[in-house]
Amino acid sequence: MTALLQWPLHNVAGIVFGFLPLGVWLYLIFGRELFWLFREREGTERPSAPHWPSVVAVVPARDEADVIARSLGSLIAQNYKGDFHVILVDDQSDDGTAIAARALGSARVTVLAGAPRPPGWTGKLWAMHQGVEAAKAHAPDYIWFTDADIAHAPDNLARLAGRAEAGGLVLTSQMAKLSARTMVEHFLIPAFVFFFAMLYPFGAVNDPRRKTAAAAGGCMLARQDALTAVGGIGAIRHNIIDDVSLAERMKRQGPVWLGLSTGAVSLRAYESLSEIRRMVARSAFAELDYSVLKLLGTLLGLVLVYLAPPATALFAWGPSQMAGWLACLLMVIALQPILRFYRLSPLWGFALPIIAAFYALFTLDSAWAYWCGRGGMWKGRAQAGARSEG
Repeated sequence: MTALLQWPLHNVAGIVFGFLPLGVWLYLIFGRELFWLFREREGTERPSAPHWPSVVAVVPARDEADVIARSLGSLIAQNYKGDFHVILVDDQSDDGTAIAARALGSARVTVLAGAPRPPGWTGKLWAMHQGVEAAKAHAPDYIWFTDADIAHAPDNLARLAGRAEAGGLVLTSQMAKLSARTMVEHFLIPAFVFFFAMLYPFGAVNDPRRKTAAAAGGCMLARQDALTAVGGIGAIRHNIIDDVSLAERMKRQGPVWLGLSTGAVSLRAYESLSEIRRMVARSAFAELDYSVLKLLGTLLGLVLVYLAPPATALFAWGPSQMAGWLACLLMVIALQPILRFYRLSPLWGFALPIIAAFYALFTLDSAWAYWCGRGGMWKGRAQAGARSEG
């Protein structure tokens, strides 16, 4: 310790801002289940005849009139040979969502008027719970939770059911391909998926020997018996990050699977920076368990891992500068697979430090909203507790 204190200050800074970030990036590239490669993708699985499990899709919807015809239409058009029904739960919409859904005139679809939300429930989970209760009349083998702004390829349910049956999975989830048409989406959306996979490496999620669990709430196929065994949706009724919370409970019942998909596509475009900010801020502080210490640690980590390498590469010298350049190179390489998935220029990899800075600001905004009593704001509802309740 005495020898370290006698080191010149620039040597200590070189270790902290040069070699420490490089070590982190070496771990992220060669460890962490190689999450950045995104090898977990949808396959071509199909259920083996004659067994086609029965499925009920539960679609929670609140003010989705602009997209509901396309999303429900994609469910109606599913080329699935098993028993399949759709229950749309209209969560107190005031934009004609239920009218647009009924106008499709499909016998496969039931439109359920959602009851007022009880205390202690988030809006989406209360709608999902009502859908699950209504689905019991069909006694399905699986419940397919899918968002009202997600469109599915005609064979997507067959793929999901095929994978679930072949692997004995209790939860099969696809991360829908998000919109990436606008410039702001090019800037922030691939990194959103990258950060999610870094927190929850898909390889670890899909390994039944590992405790890591996660799912993508826009598309989750859950075995009905396993869902009942974990207490149903009511067991997670207050969780803002409901998909991960459900996956954690379901994995105790059996194996789960999570991967990227092109068969499930988001219909919701983000036209502005503020729209993506709201999407991230809704749950960012909840991911940190509303902890100030975790918030400070996250912000410090973002600075060291994403901002320190380019700063060191540009302004340091000697071995520290070389470490900074190597960390920057690994950073650019790590983002390439998800950029290819979204068919975007590889040059966006060089923007990752700036992108990370924006996500740091979104996280701060999430914490500030929570402290102001507006935590978990979505569809006009503040669904996380106020500061005094934390």
